[in-house]
Amino acid sequence: MVLPPKIGVFDSGIGGLSVLREIHRLLPNHPTVYVADQANLPYGTRPVTEIQAFSDRITRFLIDQGAVVIVIACNTASAASLEYLRAKYPDTPFVGMEPAVKPALEASKTGVVGVLSTRATAEGSLYKRLLKRYAEDKRVITQVAPDLVRIAEEQSQRTLASQNTIKNYICPMIDAGADHIVLACTHFPFLAETIQEIAGQAIHLVDPSPAVARQASRLWPADLEPEPELNAYYTSGDTANFKQLLRVLIDVEASVTHFL
Repeated sequence: MVLPPKIGVFDSGIGGLSVLREIHRLLPNHPTVYVADQANLPYGTRPVTEIQAFSDRITRFLIDQGAVVIVIACNTASAASLEYLRAKYPDTPFVGMEPAVKPALEASKTGVVGVLSTRATAEGSLYKRLLKRYAEDKRVITQVAPDLVRIAEEQSQRTLASQNTIKNYICPMIDAGADHIVLACTHFPFLAETIQEIAGQAIHLVDPSPAVARQASRLWPADLEPEPELNAYYTSGDTANFKQLLRVLIDVEASVTHFL
């Protein structure tokens, strides 16, 4: 049986929902299938080969589900796996995440930009190429912030302990003159309200999710008409918890299937 064409989206957890939300806004008639690999969260501390193995397994599943475009809605997985997956699946277009350093620097008045990131993204070759290309005469302060992934997954950003953690990550960048902070992990937009409150309204947060949704739209095959179908959601973690997060984070009421 040939399945209707879909946009496949995956992340290590809930972070990619920030990208999925933008895809739904831009392409409301395009069915999507989302995989959250919460059983293996976080990706940011894992070896590249392990992240590639996780990404490969999910990619094969998404293609089997009818995905004709796949969005790697995870900066860490993009840094580790984008080129690997493009080489292994040459007939499938992929959209990856990259830190929005270029637009942040172009908009900066101070010439200083902060980047909130996971370690794997910060140490990856993609990010290093971005810095070399766009930031040689500017200052980019990279802040590895692994605790923010946990805080986003727990939705604990309103606790005093979490707010102190966020403050410890962002205040040194602001003190150094940064007027833009790049959210270089798809989990971080779900903390944007708290980050903005702590940083102040003079600081601009940069989220690449809308640009990623536009690229997914461009890569949708021109000869394929989207067929109406319910969006599908999978997690390798707790399905009841993920169902609740869908409702809280992106206002979606849907069943969730366990991804084995």
